[in-house]
Amino acid sequence: MPVQVAVLKLTQCNLTKNKKSFPRCCSGSTILSVPTNANPNCDQKITVASRNRGKRFKKWYCLPISFQHGYASAKPESGDEFLTRFQAGLCKQWDAFRRFSRPHTVIGTVIGISSVSLLPLENVTDLSTAFFVGLLKALVPSILMNIYVVGLNQLYDVEIDKVNKPELPLASGEFSMGTGITIVSTVLLMSFAMGFMFKSPPLFSALVISFLLGTAYSVELPLLRWKRHAFLAATCILIVRAIVVQLAFYVHIQKFVLGRPVMLTRSLAFAVFFMCIFSSVIALFKDIPDVDGDRDFGIQSFSVSLGQEKVYWVCVNMLLMAYGAALIIGHGALASLLWIRARSVDIANKASLTSFYMFIWKLFYAEYFLIPFVR
Repeated sequence: MPVQVAVLKLTQCNLTKNKKSFPRCCSGSTILSVPTNANPNCDQKITVASRNRGKRFKKWYCLPISFQHGYASAKPESGDEFLTRFQAGLCKQWDAFRRFSRPHTVIGTVIGISSVSLLPLENVTDLSTAFFVGLLKALVPSILMNIYVVGLNQLYDVEIDKVNKPELPLASGEFSMGTGITIVSTVLLMSFAMGFMFKSPPLFSALVISFLLGTAYSVELPLLRWKRHAFLAATCILIVRAIVVQLAFYVHIQKFVLGRPVMLTRSLAFAVFFMCIFSSVIALFKDIPDVDGDRDFGIQSFSVSLGQEKVYWVCVNMLLMAYGAALIIGHGALASLLWIRARSVDIANKASLTSFYMFIWKLFYAEYFLIPFVR
């Protein structure tokens, strides 16, 4: 319960909150209502009430409050305090946006497009200003589209994520639905606007396909919400990560940046083949830690229908066979790391599974560093 604390005549009527100052009549005797458990030198919600006849009002103001000799007084906030509070709030919002963007997928998009863009290069002179501008034109709208796809999925998976991924900002309540919709709509419009402005058909086609499959994957509409069906969900991820990224951005650099005729090369064929396997593994493995929420909400992933352990070892063996077939320097070391790490995972422990899933993404990144050496 608030306690009425007598305050000496106020002279700080120029103190404002949201551009609202104390009424002028507060220069007379006033009463401030403050909580009994108020902490000194903290922002508190206070009531200002007039004792003057004919000037009755009662309004709430939020001001820094300090206590001196049992009396409450308004304390103006210093510039340093405001800057510190502003920076803390900005950092908190940025961290929430970072988690909303699913950074491991953004990193995968950046590394994947950059790696594939190196495949058309024939010599060092191809690393020109035009190449880097063309690469930047591919990266920026693709990153925005990536954020649209993962953000849209979170908008439709709030209840599921409260079980599977409670740290995400929509599930935790750090972002409202309105904020999520605003972010998703903004990045989508920016991505399409850039793709149209850059006048590269393969780039724009990649954005359109990613938009269509990402929407079909998540949106709760008749014939959509493909994530409910294991095969369709895996197909969406495989098409975008393994086929669209390799072909579209290779053609973008080869024809619309370097101005050369499109030719199927050994390195491009290897990239498509290997990333088909890797993308399939990611599509299967990402659901292993999430079986509880998926089962509760009717998502029939392979992990739900076949069991976590079976899908886990299918994924590990697929990668081991891919590394064995590749016969490229570096793959032996990656295969060894995979096997050692896979044997130490506790399949019954969600944290252990999630950590191994992130390890698979690191192998995914490493593969893109090796692909340009295939000639």
